[in-house]
Amino acid sequence: MSENYTSYEYDVVVIGAGGAGLRAAIEAARSGAKTAIITKSLLGKAHTVMAEGGCAAALQNADPRDGWKVHFHDTMKGSKWLANWRMAEFHAKEAPDRVRELEQWGAVFDRTPKNVINQRNFGGHTFPRLAHVGDATGLEIIRTLQERGIHEGIDMFTEYTVRSLLKEGDRVTGCVAYTRVDGDFHAFSAKSVVLATGGITRCWSVCSGSWEYTGDGHALALWAGAELRDMEFVQFHPTGMVWPPSVRGILVTEGVRGEGGRLTNSEGNRFMFDYVPEMFQGDHAETEEESDQWVEEVVSGKLATVRRPPELLTRDVVAKAINSEVKAGRGSPHGGAFLDISHRGEAAILAKLPSMHHQFKELAGVDIAKEPMEVGPTAHYVMGGVRVDAETQETTVPGLYACGEVASGLHGANRLGGNSLSDLIVFGKRAGEHASKRATDLAQPSIDDGQVQAAIKEMLAPLERGDGENPGLIYDEMRDMMQEKVGIIRVKGELESALEDLNDFSNREQNCFPGTSRKYNSGWHQALDLKNMVDISRVATMAALAREESRGGHTRDDFPGHEEEFWGKNLNICWMEDGEIKIRQEEIEEMRDDLQDAIKEVKTMIAERAAQQGGGN
Repeated sequence: MSENYTSYEYDVVVIGAGGAGLRAAIEAARSGAKTAIITKSLLGKAHTVMAEGGCAAALQNADPRDGWKVHFHDTMKGSKWLANWRMAEFHAKEAPDRVRELEQWGAVFDRTPKNVINQRNFGGHTFPRLAHVGDATGLEIIRTLQERGIHEGIDMFTEYTVRSLLKEGDRVTGCVAYTRVDGDFHAFSAKSVVLATGGITRCWSVCSGSWEYTGDGHALALWAGAELRDMEFVQFHPTGMVWPPSVRGILVTEGVRGEGGRLTNSEGNRFMFDYVPEMFQGDHAETEEESDQWVEEVVSGKLATVRRPPELLTRDVVAKAINSEVKAGRGSPHGGAFLDISHRGEAAILAKLPSMHHQFKELAGVDIAKEPMEVGPTAHYVMGGVRVDAETQETTVPGLYACGEVASGLHGANRLGGNSLSDLIVFGKRAGEHASKRATDLAQPSIDDGQVQAAIKEMLAPLERGDGENPGLIYDEMRDMMQEKVGIIRVKGELESALEDLNDFSNREQNCFPGTSRKYNSGWHQALDLKNMVDISRVATMAALAREESRGGHTRDDFPGHEEEFWGKNLNICWMEDGEIKIRQEEIEEMRDDLQDAIKEVKTMIAERAAQQGGGN
């Protein structure tokens, strides 16, 4: 028996209402396309809001020596040279204009005494580069984009979950969704579809992501025939809350360290001085005195002319250092490290980090102006995602685009803090622009009832089993397994064991029973989410097993070397064929000569700067 569903027709459908989705929809609508946004949650709930520290763009307000070449160099170096260099070039060149555009649209960034956008220092960035709004930058960007989007005539479908993409031959022609409240079904005809669904971190039990982050867009793309790349690279943010258990994993912004926060172990030692890798030596302070001098200069508003404190090493380095201290028995009482910003004084903390002050006071009973926080690594961001064309953001499937965290390329093996927000606005704009351009000359696709009914049948399957395991139990056990076996430190045996476990979880997912109701049934939603989570966890695990080296967000204890000359030059590409996930390795395309010259130019500048500082200048 066929099920009823409601049909819609659009030029461009954007799936996801975070920074990337809103920016893509705004650009598509401005280009004249009839545009819709479908979002799993509510407006304003996007994970863009969690990006507290700032938006990276070489505006040159804090230091005139900054520029697109330095930002490009920092992104490539931070990515451990695996980033798509074309995307890194577009990003570095276009981010300043996208930030200024947000300002014109009403974003209220913190300002310097000269009334230009203020910029703060962040891990892996040569100069202070992050435009910020206290420690609530993502929230301000979402507010600005939502306000702008309202005036562009974009149709919004909130609390709708997309479960299938419609296709005609090779090309994508729309999608099928259900409403989370009533369980009604909806089919959308679209000339172009843009995925902007965010990440996959809900696959791990300690994560900064909330319930939405179950890899929906990654799975939709995989099932539709698109390729995924870099899926082994999951960023464990060094600083998430670790206590009490109810808030474990909630993000503690890098802005705390950017404002001078110090990491110490249970013995009171600032341990990050012991973990500066060879490739970063010369970039960072070697003594506490040097580090404190940097803090004083930032406080007094001068240019940062000394090396940065080691707390601002890249996220992979800091996360692994905290992990090592805990394993060595020098962790904080609840299995993390101490992060102390109290030396900055209450007035500065309330001015620069008001959200963090409130967060710890309300959730942990800790006054960060008077006592240290307890922090530890939390699964925060996936560098990998759907493979896209650098210029257009189109995937390997015609008519399907991706931008933001669901897309891959810009961040390679490790993302620099602040690059995610500029990624959203740079490539959100590009995705919307090109999705709209593609739609211009196409006829409206017809909705294939057979495909819609097949999608609905798959969605209803869990409700019709009559008996089976509670999907919530499978969900929790699978996340614990991924945390244990595909977490911050990986080894071959555990990764192979994880793949066997995922076979078992797949069987359990296909036999779980959430009850029979379609209304307000969170168990049903979890039963459906499990399908994406099993497949995407498998992709991440297969890619981690295939990469026999430690690099960026991927650490193999059985392949511990970090020397650049020993690094492979391959990408892991995953796709699905006849229901089976496949993997291959592909060589990185060599960087264009002029960009190689830009890298050399910046390296020379940084070396000269370090030599001057070493001489006391």
